Parts: sequence; C-alpha cells; structure tokens
Amino acid sequence: MAASPKSRRHRFFLAVAMLVALATAAGLVALGNWQLERRVWKLGLIERVTARVDAAAQAAPSISDWSSINRDRDEYRHIRLRGEYLSDATLLAKAVTELGSGYWVMTPLRTEHAGTVMVNRGYIDQGVSAPLPPEGPQKVTGLLRLTEPEGAFLRDNLPEQQRWYSRDVEAMAKALDVPLAPYFVDAKTAESGANAPVSGLTVVTFHNSHMVYALTWYALAAMVLAAAAMLYREAKRRR
Repeated sequence: MAASPKSRRHRFFLAVAMLVALATAAGLVALGNWQLERRVWKLGLIERVTARVDAAAQAAPSISDWSSINRDRDEYRHIRLRGEYLSDATLLAKAVTELGSGYWVMTPLRTEHAGTVMVNRGYIDQGVSAPLPPEGPQKVTGLLRLTEPEGAFLRDNLPEQQRWYSRDVEAMAKALDVPLAPYFVDAKTAESGANAPVSGLTVVTFHNSHMVYALTWYALAAMVLAAAAMLYREAKRRR
C-alpha cells in the first residue's frame, strides 16, 4: 500500500530534521576540535614565553632587525639596552596595576646600536608628577613588548591632548617627533629616588579556557544528537 501524502511529508520533514541535526552536531564537534588545537598552541606559547622571561638578558634587536620582529618569536624577550634617556620626551600612559590606578612612565632611550627605544620605566600613582629620568649613560634590562596600536580602557589615544590609554609606539613617535623602534621595553631595572617609578610590574598571564570551551561544544553536539534520536524514535512510534 502506497504511503499517503501526509505520511510522505512527515518522512520528508523528518529526513530534513535529521540532516540538519547531523550537520549542526558536526559543526559543533569541529568547533570543539578547533578549541583543542588552540589549547595546544596556547600551552606552547606559555612555555615559550616563560622560557624567554626567565632567560638571561640578550642584546636588543638592531635597527636592521626591526622589520622582522614579531609576536610569536619576540614578545616578552628579556633584553638589555645601553644608552641615554631623552629627558624632555616623557609621556604618561594610563595603567591599572596591582598597586592601583595610575600611569606608566614612558621615556625614549637613545642607544648606539638599537636605535631609540621607548622604555616603560615603571608605574606612578595618579597625582604624582612624572619623575625625570636618570642622567648620563644607563644600562636597562627588561621585557620586549610589541606596540599597542589599539586604544585601551574603551578609549582611543588622544595625542594632541597628551592622553594615552595604550602604549602605541608609532603614535608616540609622531607626537614626540622622535623615530622609535617598533616595540617598547617594560623595564626591570629599578630607579632610585623617593618618587621613582616602580618597575618590574609586567603581568605575564594568558587566558587558557580552551578545554572548557571544547567540552562545551562537545556537550552541545551530544545534546543535538540526543534530541534528534528522540525525535526519530517518536516518529517511528507514531508510524
């Protein structure tokens, strides 16, 4: 006996529902697999960065190496610089640290072999005047950080008003009219003096919830398949 038009429609819609469920579950599984791949990458990054931070300080990149600096290889490298600060070129960038809310004291350091490098000399509280940098030749060690072209704190930098919400080296170079390296250095070297900025506050942490995300996607895929199985069993029962 041939199936009725109503029965054929039910079978068609059931088939479509099963295909949609399978495609959705496959997509969710793919997302879970991607999160696992991201987790492997993130763990490798954490291992590399930890090794860089704890390594002995190396010479800063030369000017000829500027174009090849990249995040995966160079971010958080422990480097050393020798040079003299440009005493009249200090900028303050908004900062939130374990010590409170204040500013990073950013001053260019002119070196012999590494060009002029913006150095984050450390943190000062709000309301404190920016301390002058040490005079004469200086030895500075710290962590290489890539420029931060995007504004922070949900605000854009306002160079014309001397309001900096991120450490955008290119914009700072234009504001000071000083050619700078395409990175800055979070100084570890402490300065002396009562109002000296507090150095060594770099937070090296990486958000790593990829396993949680992966399990969430897998759980959603399982739920979709379970719902599809229930729908299929109910359709068979009604037939």
